[in-house]
Amino acid sequence: MAIIVDETIGRIARRLRLERDSRGWSQADLARRSGVSKATISKIEREEMSPTAVILVRLAGAFDLTLAGLLLRAEDQGGRLARAGDQPVWRDPATGYLRKQVFGRPDHPLEVVQIELPAGQRVMLPASSYAHIRQAVWVQAGELVILEGGERHELGAGDCLGFGPPSEVTLANETAKPCTYLVVLARG
Repeated sequence: MAIIVDETIGRIARRLRLERDSRGWSQADLARRSGVSKATISKIEREEMSPTAVILVRLAGAFDLTLAGLLLRAEDQGGRLARAGDQPVWRDPATGYLRKQVFGRPDHPLEVVQIELPAGQRVMLPASSYAHIRQAVWVQAGELVILEGGERHELGAGDCLGFGPPSEVTLANETAKPCTYLVVLARG
């Protein structure tokens, strides 16, 4: 599994410009719609910074895309067979979590993503990132805490949680070992 970093940053930058330009939006328009500062958008588009997962979720949401959908468009892959060695991988610079796009196509309603969340890390995602999808999280190894809509769910290996109505969600690894989980989502 090759970790894509420099290539992906460039692809994301080009995809953001393309998505923005195709809608006739300025960077200020995208900033207003996403809640991400214009300066940050400019740095990402100039490939001066790697966006965090939270920033990418907000940008994707402004385009009415999921994070996976935005990354799929950036990678420009979409065959029916997703070979292990060709599955795009991205590391969040803020938390170090590793995201592998196991399966996803723009023309298919199902996406499968594998996440490795390092020990002691957490990711908070806004409710808007769940507005047009239904998803479940299935823990493969380790322990994961999911804070969703005021509820705390503690999941161990083999446990699976289907998400409820869109709300802010925090995914946290409160242990000293990495946690690996699958996210299975369907666009609705």
